[in-house]
Amino acid sequence: MVESWVIDDGGTAPVASEAVVEILRSRIGEGRREMWLTGSSRRLSAFVTNTERAMVMLLDGEGDPGEHAVDPGNDGWSEEFVLSSGQHDEYGRGHRADR
Repeated sequence: MVESWVIDDGGTAPVASEAVVEILRSRIGEGRREMWLTGSSRRLSAFVTNTERAMVMLLDGEGDPGEHAVDPGNDGWSEEFVLSSGQHDEYGRGHRADR
């Protein structure tokens, strides 16, 4: 079964995968640097940017520490990402969160 995704902004309609990048760019242009999606299997996906780099996370559900994508060519830590909850995260070859 193919998983479908809904943007967590009050909408209920699944978003086509090819539309996600354009929606994300539009939101960044509006100053919204964080976007969460909920999958039909209840997994969560987050895209957060500091406008220079992006962080992508995949969580199995609420409370899961999740996994994040890392640039294999990255030699150090990214600049900090500030989540809408106020949490400050930095990502790189390891993971430092909730400073």
